[in-house]
Amino acid sequence: MRIVFAGTPAPAVLSLRAIAATDHDLVGILTRTDAPVGRKRILTPSPIAAAAAELDVPVVKADRLGEGATDAVTALRPDLGVIVAYGGLVREPLLSAPHHGWINLHFSLLPRWRGAAPVQHALIAGDRVTGASVFRLVTELDAGDVYGELRYDVPRGATAGEVLDALAAAGAELLVDVIDQIAAGTARALPQAGAVTLAPKLTIADGALDLSRPADDVLNRYRGTTPEPGAHVVFEGGRLKVLAALRGPDGDLAAGALALAGRDVLLGAGNGTSVLLKTVQPAGRPAMSAADWWRGLRTTSPRVELPAPGSAA
Repeated sequence: MRIVFAGTPAPAVLSLRAIAATDHDLVGILTRTDAPVGRKRILTPSPIAAAAAELDVPVVKADRLGEGATDAVTALRPDLGVIVAYGGLVREPLLSAPHHGWINLHFSLLPRWRGAAPVQHALIAGDRVTGASVFRLVTELDAGDVYGELRYDVPRGATAGEVLDALAAAGAELLVDVIDQIAAGTARALPQAGAVTLAPKLTIADGALDLSRPADDVLNRYRGTTPEPGAHVVFEGGRLKVLAALRGPDGDLAAGALALAGRDVLLGAGNGTSVLLKTVQPAGRPAMSAADWWRGLRTTSPRVELPAPGSAA
């Protein structure tokens, strides 16, 4: 088949390369425009754009899949459109441009966690099992019939970045299998069944750790927002990023209080639980071990700020 691929971030690259390695004809790639990266805000091509350059496949860069992108895709006469984390909606007439329509690799077991951040929301919710689904793209968000799925047991302590890497690799194989079935005329898509939950894009505010909650809830949010948008607490008016953390011992450490236990830094959480801080990054400074950060403190009773009563977690 003649395939057009749409994607933007690094987790989509494995799928792109897997398709390029098949006997199908990869005729074009859609990705978002170059974005400013780093402190100097240097315009940088997306990971998919960089991979496309290596594959020598024509690229269309667009933040909205409007008339220009639709015309470009239609001119390629695709049999199938494939989308993996593009970061934009495919609407008509582009939705119907490929002969077989579009399929989407999504990193959840649909209909659980429809939206832009399924892995992050799954970990924040404490899901022990997640997965990936390949479904037919329709106008409603992530609501199309499912061609295939895989289940994934979340390793204890795994962060969203680690789970996404694992699903990107396994999902690429699933995606190619579905493409081959569509080409052979053997593909079968089934309606989604079960309760719908939503996974909207996360913001920096979503990475705030609420230490009034028990440590397991705090760590779920830490894992779900690592590496992006980044877990943090507020300390002395600034954001202290939490880059690595584990479950600490139960005891009488107050929620939000910090204490040194041997070479470990403990952070009190709700119900007499605690979080063990391993690596942190103070505002405007490089990442460092929590023990090194502790040695530089000027207060004898350090605490992080707790959310105001009634505020969102």
